[in-house]
Amino acid sequence: MTTTDPATAPADVLVIFGITGDLAKKMTFRALYRLERRKMLDCPIVGVARNQWSNATLRENARRDIEDSGERVDEEVFERLAERLSMVIGDYTDPNTYDRLARAIEGCHDPVFYLEIPPSLFGLVVEGLAAANLTTNARVVVEKPFGHDLASARALNAELRKILQEWQILRIDHFLGKEPAMDILFLRFANSIFEPLWNRDRIHCVQVSLLENFGVEDRGSFYDPVGALRDVVQNHLLQLIGLFASEAPVTVDADGLRDKRFEVFKSMPSADSRHYVRGQYEGYLSVPGVNPGSQTETYCALKLEIDNWRWAGVPFFIRAGKALAATATEMRIVFKPPPLLPFAPHSKPYPDELILRIDPNPGADLVVQAKKPGAQTTRTVDLSLIFSQELGDLPEPYERLLGDALRGNSSLFTREDSVEETWRIVQPLLDAPPPVEPYAQGSWGPPGADKLLSGYPHWREPWLHSHATR
Repeated sequence: MTTTDPATAPADVLVIFGITGDLAKKMTFRALYRLERRKMLDCPIVGVARNQWSNATLRENARRDIEDSGERVDEEVFERLAERLSMVIGDYTDPNTYDRLARAIEGCHDPVFYLEIPPSLFGLVVEGLAAANLTTNARVVVEKPFGHDLASARALNAELRKILQEWQILRIDHFLGKEPAMDILFLRFANSIFEPLWNRDRIHCVQVSLLENFGVEDRGSFYDPVGALRDVVQNHLLQLIGLFASEAPVTVDADGLRDKRFEVFKSMPSADSRHYVRGQYEGYLSVPGVNPGSQTETYCALKLEIDNWRWAGVPFFIRAGKALAATATEMRIVFKPPPLLPFAPHSKPYPDELILRIDPNPGADLVVQAKKPGAQTTRTVDLSLIFSQELGDLPEPYERLLGDALRGNSSLFTREDSVEETWRIVQPLLDAPPPVEPYAQGSWGPPGADKLLSGYPHWREPWLHSHATR
């Protein structure tokens, strides 16, 4: 007699704690609708919250939130989704809530519990689920942040591991659910022209940028204790580097990919605060919820290295910030420049670049040198591809990750060892941060960030308009 591995068994119910909250409004209902439209949902969905919502209220809110997200609602698709939705009302501190939930999902053996709630409540809810005998085969999906430093990340994990095994904990980093992030692996390993170039012999440096042209807006009380380094670098951007720099997986299971990302993080020395620049946009201190005199960074730039055979000596430059001149997330690989060209003595060879665009308008751009017509010199040309034009409608991050959680595929969820390593990498920057430098809204950030790249090509403007300024 064979039994299904609970780590990979398809879920027979999805339970969402905090279904009346902001994340469900902005992301979850849209993701569930898109999964239903692709006919990738086949289980009931139970919401748990303190709000006194009836099943009808839940469905009404789901419809409104899906429409407000810009999704076009197909009545047949929404009707199928609505039939799956039901509510359990109760306080998370009340054992009766979990008893009611147990009755609501009676007969289900492989539940997925999605905790769309603050991390301070994770332990409380998991204890309640365990007391109601609901965690035996369960997978529990949790949202970031996974701590605010290395010590708190370890404490949070210890709290969850009192009850759950590691395979049961699925930590969402929605950047890993972005289709263009996975394209990094496929572009590299499915194309033999790239893999021989993916090393310290051919690559001069790598630039990773997450730029936003908007500020903190009305999220001052949330953002001020966090800052740019914790908000997007320790998690999102380091995970992209993990995908970019890893070796090819040697097994097809979920840990095949996660093992290789962990090896990258393990090979990275802790960051050096001498190669770290922090900025704060002018006007940030007047945002409601921001502490007077706050030194929270709304921009950060840093240099990291990977001390292994493939990448030793190749700097990875990261920048992330708000209220900048553009919105774009991309990885830019700058190859080593060619030597001087005897047949084009007036040319200064420009290094080739490969740009992997994550957001918006995902795509890839190969910047190469060609002869300038009518002259014995070179010019840059772009061999570009916008994925949506060539590949069609892409799954969205939460759609992809929720679908993976329900199917028992944990390869794109972060494992605790990687979480701790990424905190270890940035911890010196948290312990001894330099003062923030002011920068104008709509600029490219503080001037100090340019000095970080001394000896290497300057920060590039984002693709799709940057080539016009070369």
